[in-house]
Amino acid sequence: MRRLIGFACEGETLAATLDEAPGTTGLLIVSGGNEIRSGAHRGMAMLAQRLAATGTPVFRYDRRGVGDSTGDNGGFLTAEPDLIAAVAAFRHAARMSPA
Repeated sequence: MRRLIGFACEGETLAATLDEAPGTTGLLIVSGGNEIRSGAHRGMAMLAQRLAATGTPVFRYDRRGVGDSTGDNGGFLTAEPDLIAAVAAFRHAARMSPA
């Protein structure tokens, strides 16, 4: 099942998609540049769907100021807080334990 998720990062709301699966190890897709979480021509969305069908949960997100996320786009090099928040949101949403 595919689920839309919003999570907080430095006062903004980031948009994410979780393709749910029963696996205990998942994939967090981090887009580069200004790419949105679905990917070019929905490539990342289709990859996530395929992996989830084989048991791997997949989490994709839009960093601040990109796609459906709020805030200013500070570029990929300023996205460390976004990535940290995405990892926490993924673990929470997929009910994974910390590494």
